Amino acid sequence: MKKTTGHSHYEYRVLTIDRATSVPDARRMLTEEAEYGRWELARTRLYVGGHRKVWLRRKVMKVEATF
Repeated sequence: MKKTTGHSHYEYRVLTIDRATSVPDARRMLTEEAEYGRWELARTRLYVGGHRKVWLRRKVMKVEATF
């Protein structure tokens, strides 16, 4: 899913974390996404059942061809 905000263009990724996932495991998973995929945390939401939704975003980089 891609969303445009003002002059910045971001690409979003939504992850659902099960309630059975421990905090250290969730932290490790999000750290790996941030480190290797260049994602940053945009939003988190905790639901009544205990699961979480996490929105990650990263800037969309336009690459111009050089000939």
